[in-house]
Amino acid sequence: MDIKVRLEAEHSKSLTTAIVNYIGGDKPRFKVLMQLFLQGEYRLMQRAAWPLSYVCRAHPQLVKPYIAKLIQKLGEPGHHPAITRNILRIFQDLDIPEKDQAVFLDICFKFIRGAAFPAAIRAFAITCASGICKQYPELKQELLLVLKELEAHPQPPAIRQRIKLARKEL
Repeated sequence: MDIKVRLEAEHSKSLTTAIVNYIGGDKPRFKVLMQLFLQGEYRLMQRAAWPLSYVCRAHPQLVKPYIAKLIQKLGEPGHHPAITRNILRIFQDLDIPEKDQAVFLDICFKFIRGAAFPAAIRAFAITCASGICKQYPELKQELLLVLKELEAHPQPPAIRQRIKLARKEL
């Protein structure tokens, strides 16, 4: 399968499933998808994000060499929300290496506090941040304060649910 050609031709759930099945746990095939996501043109990056998140959740060992690059991509401004959302979806199930945690956590806090970001991005950021903060008591308190600030204002259901889950985890 030529992943690039297929992604250029369409964007659908059936194609996402086909790409995920094609890649499976194969490192060279995964590398092709990751390169399209990290270096492709805007539309291609957007379309590669969905199958990438599914492959990473099914085969987390494949994404480990790319964690720093994904965090860097996450910190870049101007992406389509699908790109940001899918990177955060990947990270909510991963153990972030200690050397990358500070930068990643700063990005998550930016998304959590940013009322202009879509609810899904903010919700995934809450889950990602709580996964890191539960390891560090001083960060746990900081996240709890941010969550308390959010609760002072009306929030979409996704945010309210993630706050509830984060409080239980912390």
